[in-house]
Amino acid sequence: MCHPSGRPWLVGRWAEGELVAAAVRDTRLVVIGDHAVGEGQLAAEAARLRDPAELGAIARRLPGCFHLLALVDGTTRVQGPASGLRLVFHGRVDGMEIVADRADTLAALMGAPVDERQVAARLLWPVPHPLLHNSLWRGVDTVPPGEALVIAPTGSAPRRTRWWTPPEPVRPLAAQSERIRDALSEAVQVRTRAGGVISCDLSGGLDSTSVTFLAARGKAHVVAGTRPGRDPADDDLMWARRAIAHLPEVEHVVWPPEAKPLVYEDLSRIDDVLDEPTIGVMDRARLVTRLPALIARGSRRHLTGIGGDHVAWPAEAHFHAVLRRRPLFALRQLRGFRALWDWPLPGMARALADSRPYQRWLRDAAEGLGRPQPARVTGTLGWGMPPRLFSWASPEALRLAADVLGEAADSAVPLGPTPGEHKDLQQIRSTTRIIRQWDWACAREGLPMSHPYFDDQVIEECLAVLPEDRVSPWQYKPLLVAAMRGVVPDECLARSSKAQAALDAAQGLRSHRGELLALWSDSRLARMGLIDTAHLRGLALRPDTPELREAILYSTIACEIWLRTLENRPSAVPSSGAP
Repeated sequence: MCHPSGRPWLVGRWAEGELVAAAVRDTRLVVIGDHAVGEGQLAAEAARLRDPAELGAIARRLPGCFHLLALVDGTTRVQGPASGLRLVFHGRVDGMEIVADRADTLAALMGAPVDERQVAARLLWPVPHPLLHNSLWRGVDTVPPGEALVIAPTGSAPRRTRWWTPPEPVRPLAAQSERIRDALSEAVQVRTRAGGVISCDLSGGLDSTSVTFLAARGKAHVVAGTRPGRDPADDDLMWARRAIAHLPEVEHVVWPPEAKPLVYEDLSRIDDVLDEPTIGVMDRARLVTRLPALIARGSRRHLTGIGGDHVAWPAEAHFHAVLRRRPLFALRQLRGFRALWDWPLPGMARALADSRPYQRWLRDAAEGLGRPQPARVTGTLGWGMPPRLFSWASPEALRLAADVLGEAADSAVPLGPTPGEHKDLQQIRSTTRIIRQWDWACAREGLPMSHPYFDDQVIEECLAVLPEDRVSPWQYKPLLVAAMRGVVPDECLARSSKAQAALDAAQGLRSHRGELLALWSDSRLARMGLIDTAHLRGLALRPDTPELREAILYSTIACEIWLRTLENRPSAVPSSGAP
């Protein structure tokens, strides 16, 4: 698409229907992504557009997940969704500000080197806000989700402006459930409206079951896929068949448990074009092996239930604030959670009494990166699990990560005013960072994915509900049960169990320790001076060690795989310390 001057304004490659553009006089308006916007509708929006700031209001009116771009009176504005599933990066190339949806593409244009300080920070487990907003290339900047980038025609430095803020969680669930149902229904219909064949995950859980029932109401023929795990206690297939009994028009595909790849499988063969490290590489093989069977059945798009856990079951950290607002109620609920999750009472008391502001919490975390991990309840009821570097990280990695985290603490603003509100958004955005990489992998394999729960309108309607109505030790996902009543049969809404992948992960460590040994034998992280490979090789030879019962290896493996994928791309410009 051209600028009114005749020079190129928008350059890229998109699938059919992914990009819709409108030009009305000198105004340009473009939507790119997962949407159901027609040219006429967008042209009408463009005709009304007088100020780029109005783009935020347009985004709130349009269901889906997409980038929005506008050019009005010479000013360009670019924004992605508030979920963070589609990001915006920018940097200067030959004196001109360039915007991209991938950091690596922009880095290639700029000749930007990898920033080893940021690589060290990504070794943290977990990576706290706002470090995910830091690009891994020097000179490439990230626009945080919920903000837009504005570029004036004067050539002045671009500025960021906030267009989305989370709603206050003040609405009773009884008054909000219909709005949630309508938002999720519209999100699904955006993907089914064009007809044809679409596929859905159907684990039998509340999240995927709700999406499948909503999809079955649309114009598309639905193929539902179930992949039970190896754990004998996994009851996904039983619940999936219970749902399918109510959906005779839906085709059901079931894979045997042994056909499901283990965690850590095929790590050495990953050659996806990744623009940042992602722990999603651990499950890449599990993700793509199902796609050929769905493509063979004609699926043009695959819908997942990913995100239901994040929007329908909020952080228990909300009770940090509820305790101060409704103490007797909160104490009753916390007693229930303690029994449910086996929380130690002293750890609960310390977490609930912790009133440190987020900046102080980050500074303290920067000073304690090498300490043992605290009890899980510490992170559950506070701002989050304090990040850690583990025994295989080098002293240089510890120094660099602490510097990056300490610098971030100087200006960090939490994503919400309370630990619960902050953690709700943090969990959504850290997950979408993984999923955006999965989406590229699946599109590359021939079947693009969509995640209706992560549409902004769905997130907004769910986050508006009172936290004490959303999370309870006595009921599983009350928000989704209330919203789907009348859409999903009651017997399917009664499920309160959730299959776990712990057995697959443990078997994966044992079965693929040879791959992990090979990964550390010529480590790119070691070349950068960030890890001790002897320690990691020792762990690979002891896959049953208690140290590995948690996913503490994931961030290190993610960074190692990412650095290796850079070598196969002439566009990547590693730093002097990297290969």
